Amino acid sequence: MDLFQKESQYLMQTYARFPVIFEKGNGCVLEDVDHKLYLDLTSGIGVNCLGHNHPAIVQTISKQASELMHVSNLYYTKPMIDCAEKLVKASQMKNVFFANSGAEANEGMIKIARKYSFEKYGKNRNKILTLKNSFHGRTMATLSATGQDKFHHYFYPFVDGFDFVECNKIEDLKKKLDDSVCGIFMELIQGESGVLPLNYDFVKEVETICHEKDILLMIDEVQTGIGRTGTLFAFEQYDIKPDLVSLAKGLGAGIPIGAILANEKCQNVFQKGDHGSTFGGNPLSCAIANTVLDIVNQPDFLQDVKEKGNYFIDQIQSISSKEIKEVRGMGLMIGVVVDQNKRSTLIQELMKQGILVLSAGVDVIRLLPPLILSYEQIDEVISIMKGVFQ
Repeated sequence: MDLFQKESQYLMQTYARFPVIFEKGNGCVLEDVDHKLYLDLTSGIGVNCLGHNHPAIVQTISKQASELMHVSNLYYTKPMIDCAEKLVKASQMKNVFFANSGAEANEGMIKIARKYSFEKYGKNRNKILTLKNSFHGRTMATLSATGQDKFHHYFYPFVDGFDFVECNKIEDLKKKLDDSVCGIFMELIQGESGVLPLNYDFVKEVETICHEKDILLMIDEVQTGIGRTGTLFAFEQYDIKPDLVSLAKGLGAGIPIGAILANEKCQNVFQKGDHGSTFGGNPLSCAIANTVLDIVNQPDFLQDVKEKGNYFIDQIQSISSKEIKEVRGMGLMIGVVVDQNKRSTLIQELMKQGILVLSAGVDVIRLLPPLILSYEQIDEVISIMKGVFQ
């Protein structure tokens, strides 16, 4: 029995996997069991921000694993506290809670928002507004917060207390605002639904409303955070000060970790026993996150991401092809809009040519390469894209 048959027999069929078995990776390149090489523009859906087999990450894993991989949160560990300090100082927030994933971080933010409002205004102020076409996770609460009907089949009843607002429509948001709203929950770039950046003016007005009405501004940076957009956090490019921020994906560079950052208003909402996570903040994941932050959170590194992103977008836009309808994004989070009826074929053809990409929404090819992608590799991608799209 080959591996494809074993996968079908032993794993729940929740993924439509591509017919390739990867064996190793180095930098931005993956190698399959037949020794074919692929330029990886997916980075594990935005996780492998420093690529594969990065020497600093490998060294950190080896060192920390040989010393201490896990103790419970009943005790202190230095990697956890160091990581918290780095995140708080970099974000100018006040403190952090560590979890295992982006969905868990978002779930924790929902709990903070509701407890904050319950303690100040009572139990009836519990509604959270999210955006249509948003994606916040697959737990029951984060699925309830996700503004896409296609994820809502089969799983009723959902968690109450969410309503959905049209993106970039401040009047629609104002219509949904009432005395029951405790938080507004947004991705600044909607990744899964098609790499859709929110309008700057819309975001700023939402911030103003939140501050005026003591509604928590909750920013989902699971995909956009840790340098993906050319700044450590995407909210920096919108000149806002969130109350809560969720992180995951790139923070662990391949090892599961999630985090919630809280500002002064929210820093003491969770008290002992209010929330927890068995694996959250374990020494191994936090040691790796420390290494990631030491590398990524440098002005030259972040500027390089921004410049490479601009170059990549410009080069894609320069391809003369009726297949490309639009190119959008920030930093190295890029969406290429194509004919939805041809997208699957284009993705498969790129894969045949050794380029791995993602889909998003109904008509977008999504690019989330490792942040260490080189200009030479971008040029290689563009050369292959020209052949495929033209």
